[in-house]
Amino acid sequence: MDSLTARWPRLRHALPRVDLEVRETPVERWELEGTSLLVKRDDLTTPTLGGNKARALELLLAGVGRDDVLLTVGSTGSTHALAVAHFGARLGARTEVITWPQEEHDVSLATAARLREIARVTTAWSPPTAMLRATARRVFRRVRWIPAGGSSPLGALGHAAAALELADQLGREHAPPPDTLVVPLGSGGTAAGLLVGLALAGLPTRVLGVRVVPRVVANRRRVLALARRAAALFGERAGVAAPAIDEARFAMEDTQYGGAYARETHASRTSQELMLEREGPPLEGTYSAKALAAALAHARAAPAERVLYWLTFDGRWIAGRAIGRRSGAHRGGE
Repeated sequence: MDSLTARWPRLRHALPRVDLEVRETPVERWELEGTSLLVKRDDLTTPTLGGNKARALELLLAGVGRDDVLLTVGSTGSTHALAVAHFGARLGARTEVITWPQEEHDVSLATAARLREIARVTTAWSPPTAMLRATARRVFRRVRWIPAGGSSPLGALGHAAAALELADQLGREHAPPPDTLVVPLGSGGTAAGLLVGLALAGLPTRVLGVRVVPRVVANRRRVLALARRAAALFGERAGVAAPAIDEARFAMEDTQYGGAYARETHASRTSQELMLEREGPPLEGTYSAKALAAALAHARAAPAERVLYWLTFDGRWIAGRAIGRRSGAHRGGE
């Protein structure tokens, strides 16, 4: 039973889900070069392929059966698309993915290769072209649409449950809530869901979204609108008033964006190298390494704050640590 249904039992029936073996993920304290961070290990959401995407897919894949066809879109190295294909295969479904080009690094290349092994992948020139093709397929073929990044009001409620899970963990330890929660910001579903969950838990924590995509995709208006829609959906399904989303509890960090999606930066490579040195979980240069760089910078600038880094990327399926070492050798734009 997750933290949402534990508090609002009506959701057991009103919010169908599929069992992907999502489990409570640990909260750790890391010391990195004299800087202390709390870390929510959402890279460990499932025993197989974890990462934050499993939270949303528990809800988005509810009712999927054998021989269903799942359709989604993403960049060539999309971890979202890989998660859809992975869990879809476990449910007996087939997955089709329409991708668009991105700047590549070792993890994105490995992800793309693995995706081609378990899904039918077709390519488009750009995100708008991919969305147009996806729309046509949805009109003319029977498919189950999984939105890009899993970012929808329903998917966001999976991340709201994660925020409530965090509140439960802190309560058991009699620990104060973090002042700032730092999370990568792409399609916005994770940040929006966390805003809903923190509001439901009554925690004063601010969410800092580290933008890693163009501003047309990731911006305050979109994230807050998605959070409000997710809050309304929660209220409707739970039979209670929707939680109010406080705009002041959300901020964006733009300095980690490398100028193009997945372009590595000096800061992201440094974060990856720190993890390699301490034999911690592997990071990738698109999302997780940039968010860690932002979390460290924020903690150093505000040493009195309790800063929590939300680790979203699961690299366990990538054999060894050579990926991270090669990625650190790349010299993309700064």
